[in-house]
Amino acid sequence: MSDAVDFLNGLIWSQALIYLCLGVGLYFSIRTRFMQVRGFTEMVRLMFRGQKSNAGVSSFQALAMSLAGRVGTGNIAGVATAITFGGPGAVFWMWMVAFLGASTAYIESTLAQIYKEKDDSGRYRGGPAYYIEKAMGQKWYAVTFAVATVIATGLLLPGVQANSIAVAFENAWGVPTIVTAGLIVVALGFIIFGGVTRIARFAEIVVPFMAIAYVLTALVIMVINIHDVPRVFGLIFRSAFGLEASFGAVLGLAIQWGVKRGVYSNEAGQGTGPHAAAAAEVSHPAKQGYVQAFSIYVDTLLVCSATAFMILSTGAYNVENPAGGMIVENLPGASTGPAYTQAAVDTLATGFGSSFVAIALMFFAFTTIVAYYYMAETNVRYITRNIHRPGILLALKLAMVAVVAYGSIRSASLAWALGDTGVGLMAWLNIVAIVILQKPALVALKDYEAQKRAGRDPTFDPLALGIRNASLWERGQAGGVASAEPVAPGKPVPDI
Repeated sequence: MSDAVDFLNGLIWSQALIYLCLGVGLYFSIRTRFMQVRGFTEMVRLMFRGQKSNAGVSSFQALAMSLAGRVGTGNIAGVATAITFGGPGAVFWMWMVAFLGASTAYIESTLAQIYKEKDDSGRYRGGPAYYIEKAMGQKWYAVTFAVATVIATGLLLPGVQANSIAVAFENAWGVPTIVTAGLIVVALGFIIFGGVTRIARFAEIVVPFMAIAYVLTALVIMVINIHDVPRVFGLIFRSAFGLEASFGAVLGLAIQWGVKRGVYSNEAGQGTGPHAAAAAEVSHPAKQGYVQAFSIYVDTLLVCSATAFMILSTGAYNVENPAGGMIVENLPGASTGPAYTQAAVDTLATGFGSSFVAIALMFFAFTTIVAYYYMAETNVRYITRNIHRPGILLALKLAMVAVVAYGSIRSASLAWALGDTGVGLMAWLNIVAIVILQKPALVALKDYEAQKRAGRDPTFDPLALGIRNASLWERGQAGGVASAEPVAPGKPVPDI
C-alpha cells in the first residue's frame, strides 16, 4: 500500500503544485496590493471584534476554529520532517509560502463568507464546495471537491494527528499506542457528538492557550541560546538558496519540502480554512478574510518558526557536518515524528522536553482532529442537502473515530503519506477554483476599504456591487442589514 501511496503523491506533489502554491500566492499578493502587509493592524483589530449569534460564531471563535485546523502536528513533527529532508533552508520556504499564502487565505475565506448558506439547524455553513457551485455554476466540480474533502479530512488527515500524539506519548512516558488510541477516541467522541457549538467553544479556549505556551517556551530556549540565533538565521538563508556547502545539493528539496510542509501546516489555498471562515457572524465578508489571513502568520511565522529555532539552535538536529550532507540523529521516529522537538526542549531540563512537547502536541493535534470533523461534516451536509442525513452523519462520526484509532497505531510514514495525498488533492481543486473566482473577493476588499476611508463600519450589499448568488446577504440574513449608503444598483465597483 505504501508504494502505491508514494506513487500517487509523486504525481500530486509534482513541481507543478509546488510552484503553483508560490505563484498563486504572489499573484494574489499583487492583486490585493499586499493586503497582508497593508492590513496587518486591521487584522489584529478585527480579530477581537464581532459577536456570535444563533446562526454564527464570533470572529475570534472562527479564527480559533481555523487555527485548530491549521496548528497541529505539522507545526511540530512537520517542521522536523521538512528540515530532515530539505535541510534548514526549508524553513525559509515555509516562511515564504506563509507570507504569500496570507493573501490566498484572504481570497478563499472572503469567498466562503460571500457564498455561505444556513443549514437545516439555522447555522452558517460554507466553503469551497459552496462558492464553486454558486459563483462558478459547476455543480460537478463542487461535488468533486466536497467528496475529496470528506475523504481527506474524514479519513486521511486525522490519522497523521493521532499518530503523532501516540508517538509523542510513547517517547515521553512509554505509554502503549493502543492506550493512547483509546483516550483519543473517548475525547473525540465527546466533542464531535456535541455539535459545532461545542467545537467552537473548545477551540476558543484551547487554541490560544496552547499556542501562547508553546511560543513562550521557544522564546525561553532562544534566550538561553541567544548567541546561536544569528548563526541559525544565517544557516536558514544560506541553505535556502543553496549557498551552504553542507546543503547545496538539496536546494530543490528545500523548496519542495518547505512548500509541502508549509501548505500542510498553514493550509493556505488548501480549502480547509474557508469552512471556519464561513461560520463567522460579520457585517462584511472582507472582515473574516482579514482575520483568516492573520491566522497564517500565527501558524507559520510564530508556531512553526518556534519549532524550527528550537531544533536548530539547540543542536537537536545536527547541521554541522564537515564531510557534507545531512546528519540525522538516531532518534525514534525522528524523520516523521516529534522526537527532534522533544530533544530540543529537553535542553531546558532533562526529561522536561519530552513531556512538554507531548502535552503540547496532544492539544495541537487533537484540536486539529476536531476541526477536521467539522470540515468533513460541512461537506457531507453540502452533498446531502436534500437528503435526510442522521444516519450518514452518524456513519461519518463512527468512521472518523475508527480512523483515529487505527492511525494511532499504524506506521508514521504511511500516516504522513496518506495525509499528503489528502492535502494535495484539496489544494489542486481549490487553487484552480479561487483563481477563476477571485473577482468577488477583490471587489469586496475594495468596497471594504472604501467604506473604512469614509469612516463607516463596513457592511455588505452584494447586488449593489454586481455580485450575484450571495443569497443570504441579498436577503439580509447574513451579518445584519446591507449598507446604509450602498453603491447605486446597477453600478458595481469597477474591476480591480
